[in-house]
Amino acid sequence: MDFRPMLHEEVVGRIRAILLDGEIPPGARIPERELCERLQISRTPLREALKVLAAEGLVQLLPHRGSRAAKLTDKDMRDLFEVCQGLEALAGELACERITDAEIDAIAAAHADMVRHYRERDLIQYYRGNRAIHEAIVVAAGNPVLAGLYTSVTARIRRARYVTPMTPERWAVAVKEHDAILNALQRRDGVGLAHILRAHLRHKREEVLQAGFAETEGSELAPRIA
Repeated sequence: MDFRPMLHEEVVGRIRAILLDGEIPPGARIPERELCERLQISRTPLREALKVLAAEGLVQLLPHRGSRAAKLTDKDMRDLFEVCQGLEALAGELACERITDAEIDAIAAAHADMVRHYRERDLIQYYRGNRAIHEAIVVAAGNPVLAGLYTSVTARIRRARYVTPMTPERWAVAVKEHDAILNALQRRDGVGLAHILRAHLRHKREEVLQAGFAETEGSELAPRIA
């Protein structure tokens, strides 16, 4: 096979996206041959990429037996959300000190779009806007170290956080919480924003756990590689 050369970072990014999009479900074996054919790479760069993703917690390496997409238990989910709460709270405080008027206007516009998707009951687009708002606040904090930690932690819970179904009641509460997030940001109330973000993430954690998104030990799912 005539493989197209790919940069190591590109291989890692492509496989990371496949895992985060759920094409290989948590607990499923990593289909190395299929991935090599899809990405047009050999086994060596694939396995080097899997080592990086294992360090990120997205892949579990199995000695002499390949690898599988990492599963998150309820405890894993609680631990990750706790860290995410702290990171977002700190980002909120820093953002209120450093955010520009233009950045606030952009977040306000994203919030308006998100609310429109809520009224249209378009959950997929709502979640996309929701995620963009949280990430914009982290960027506005102006701290690359914080942003790097946030990316690493949220990568592991992104699917759970942004695909979990919501009841109409919980969805309405989530929108009100986002109203409060924007209001605190516009007033540059760092302490208030940190408090709101912690509560918002705590509610999302409980929502994810109640939905049973965490994997149970022993489950084996088949990958859906296109």
